[in-house]
Amino acid sequence: MFVREKTINGYTYIYLVENVREGGRTKQRIIRNLGRKETVLASKDLDRLAASVGRFTERAMVLDAINNGDAARYEARRIGGPLLFGRLWQQLGIDQVIADQLGERGFEFPVERAVFTATLHRLFVSGSDRDCASWMQDYDIPGADDLSLHHFYRAMAWLGEDLPKDEQKDATPFSPRTVKDVIEEALFARRRDLFTDLSIVFMDTTSLSFHGEGGETLGARGYSKDHRPDLNQMILAVIVDADGRPVCTEMMPGNTADVAILLPIVQRLRSRFGITRACIVADRGMISQATITALEEQGLEYVLGVRERTDARMRRVLDDPQPLTPLLVERSQGETQLFAKEVVVDGVRYIVCRNEAQAEKDRKDRQAIIAALDTQLKKGDKALVGNSAYRRYLNTTTRDAFEIDAGKIAEEARYDGIFVLRTNARISPLQAMLRYRDLLTVETLFRVAKATLSTRPIFHSSDAAIRGHVFCSFLALMLHKELFDRCTEAGIKPEWRPLLRDLDRLQSGKIEKDGRSIAIRTPVSGQVGPVFRAVGVALPPNIAETEAA
Repeated sequence: MFVREKTINGYTYIYLVENVREGGRTKQRIIRNLGRKETVLASKDLDRLAASVGRFTERAMVLDAINNGDAARYEARRIGGPLLFGRLWQQLGIDQVIADQLGERGFEFPVERAVFTATLHRLFVSGSDRDCASWMQDYDIPGADDLSLHHFYRAMAWLGEDLPKDEQKDATPFSPRTVKDVIEEALFARRRDLFTDLSIVFMDTTSLSFHGEGGETLGARGYSKDHRPDLNQMILAVIVDADGRPVCTEMMPGNTADVAILLPIVQRLRSRFGITRACIVADRGMISQATITALEEQGLEYVLGVRERTDARMRRVLDDPQPLTPLLVERSQGETQLFAKEVVVDGVRYIVCRNEAQAEKDRKDRQAIIAALDTQLKKGDKALVGNSAYRRYLNTTTRDAFEIDAGKIAEEARYDGIFVLRTNARISPLQAMLRYRDLLTVETLFRVAKATLSTRPIFHSSDAAIRGHVFCSFLALMLHKELFDRCTEAGIKPEWRPLLRDLDRLQSGKIEKDGRSIAIRTPVSGQVGPVFRAVGVALPPNIAETEAA
């Protein structure tokens, strides 16, 4: 049914008409002649008709409530994040795994919803659980309306709760087995198939400082990677597989050295995830001779970075006369040429690698330092002693005088673009280099994750609650990785921060009037549409009638 105009003998008339079907054809049938156009408009009959019909339409009801100022009971909440990450949460089975682990525990609040809300908070703004309790009020998170701060504290403590003594078989010297370990193992088991393997694992560590004393054992002073030596801290290790998917976390006291971490964690991985053959890829800071000996005694393969300037064998390795061979590896646009050669010294196999782009960068950086050093020497050299970048190129001529040492410059040039690997794995130099390059890619992922999914500040004072708090950041990292894998498969490359802003623009609210409740949502904008399609998220309608409160 609609209104149409028709001109007859120079006059325009308005008719109320409808479409009808007669004899297989659609025809317009006049219901009523409303009169000449100017007369109808002057009488405002059409306005009254539209208002009368509008009372029975959802869209008109919304507009009418807003125009008349009757929308005092309207409140918008953000729905983009809960929709997107809630879908991934279900697809990864995290909700079911947590429900299974809860079993018959008699919590009087929805623990799984508290964990999901805390994880969502890490993805969007991070921060403390205290902040999460107020942040969530702006979001429409199904099942989370009645959560309060003490529920988050209890949920975090449950995640980090020690398992019974008879389930402590895989505990390390640094930490017991806890509930979060069982959840990690169950999540890995859900995605494991005949082709899922942990034959290659990568590990990186960071330190997390506490605002307070920290937990009973986790809080301690140590080397601070976040440059807060004045605070107690813990050490967090994250293990990922060859595809960059997070596998598990390990949490240790803040005074634990990296070189003491690798072997206990590897042993625990073998037991927890059924690894039969593993190649450990790790960086320089996690290596000690005792660690290497233990890896070899256990029959584990490794590809380890070497400290080129401090390892006693490195001069003999780098003096090897055979040339570096260019590697035939498919490269993306902008990637550099790689070179490698194999050198055996005292029965130890080394792979000497050269990154051409890094070599050029090292050369230019050194030239800049030498130029600045030469300028500074002309002004006086007392200030140079405390500058480590300068000091490596200086030679003492008298007690109080320095000069640039050409020999030290030549020695530094030997290391331009060079990195050396030590391996006992039965793989080619190319394979060793590519595995180590994967570690560098994973470290980049870790740096992004640390910036994006920061766990700080941590105010908890028990080991259990601290473990749970940090574990929610691990779950956030899982969702983050899964999201970008889905987007890659769909051929899209969303930008993280703009995506979060686009998600926050997607909001929903309710307007109540005349005993009816209408839900409305804002339009989809930015990257949300393609990302929702990649994940399989169904959007609610723009306007829909809901149950009245």
